[in-house]
Amino acid sequence: MTANINTNLTLKDKVAFVQGGSRGIGAAIVERLVQEGAIVAFTYVSSPDKAQALVSKVEAKGGRALAIQADSSDTAALQQAIRIAAETFGRLDILVNNAGVLALGSVEEFKLEDLDRTLAVNVRSVFVATQEAVRFMGEGGRIITIGSTNADRMPFAGGAVYAMSKSAIVGLTKGLSRDLGPRGITVNNVQPGPVDTDMNPADSDFAETLKGLMALPRYGKAEEIASFVAYLAGPEAGYITGASLMIDGGFSA
Repeated sequence: MTANINTNLTLKDKVAFVQGGSRGIGAAIVERLVQEGAIVAFTYVSSPDKAQALVSKVEAKGGRALAIQADSSDTAALQQAIRIAAETFGRLDILVNNAGVLALGSVEEFKLEDLDRTLAVNVRSVFVATQEAVRFMGEGGRIITIGSTNADRMPFAGGAVYAMSKSAIVGLTKGLSRDLGPRGITVNNVQPGPVDTDMNPADSDFAETLKGLMALPRYGKAEEIASFVAYLAGPEAGYITGASLMIDGGFSA
């Protein structure tokens, strides 16, 4: 272990699977879970170089990570990725559903194929991954989905389908918490507001519009979302389940 790994390891020897973990919020989550002592497998769709760079970064700090190529809209590929992770590391303790897509457009012009892909990635993959992961998960397991503050507030036109997909996660989280509570597995939904990533940079014209809607007039950092996920994955959050928790700078206030 090097000095880069947290000496207070709240997730020591836990095995985590992050769906969509090669960049942005997902990569920050991978790094934070490793920092807390977890072994982390994560999926990526394209850019194997970026995925391997993240693995190398983790390993350079004394951690363990495994990158697995899988499109979250492909049920068989996602199921296989989870099985690979569980078989490689012996079990799963934590599932983070971070994969997501955003398609905007007016009701009149919105393409049905974009609707189908949005639901496949943002909703269906959450259920598929959960269904597969709990086969390898025991008492104390954690399931955490990255939703969106847009489940509760969509202040501009064109975001109806995205908002619908993230609202579905609220209900799914509640239902899954009832299903899995008797097994000692918690299920929670983290709802970020605008976060500075390559897909939604904090210095864009669109960002300036969003900042005007927030109580804290700034974008969040991926590391801030990751710290919240790490808390929910840890022992102190064992009594939190079925919850949708905002971390949005007051976007929904």
